[in-house]
Amino acid sequence: MNEPIRRPRHEVVMINRRSLAISGVKNVESFDSEEFLLETEAGFLTIRGQNLHMKNLSLENGEVAIEGLVHEMAYLEQGQAGDRSRGFFGKLFK
Repeated sequence: MNEPIRRPRHEVVMINRRSLAISGVKNVESFDSEEFLLETEAGFLTIRGQNLHMKNLSLENGEVAIEGLVHEMAYLEQGQAGDRSRGFFGKLFK
């Protein structure tokens, strides 16, 4: 019989806008205290806020934990992530 294609699971759990646990993470493209850009099973996810820092990272398990005040989370459309992942110097020399 035809078995359904199983995609890896992607979950985002946020507690009080101060703590994030994210699964299904393929790669951490860039991060600083105000923005994280993650490649996930569901596409590129950007997280913006204040005093953001990585509490835990396990790419083998596809898990990232982030702490700080979260202002915004959004999935980027295809093509937008490349502009963000180049960082400051990539934008400067564009």
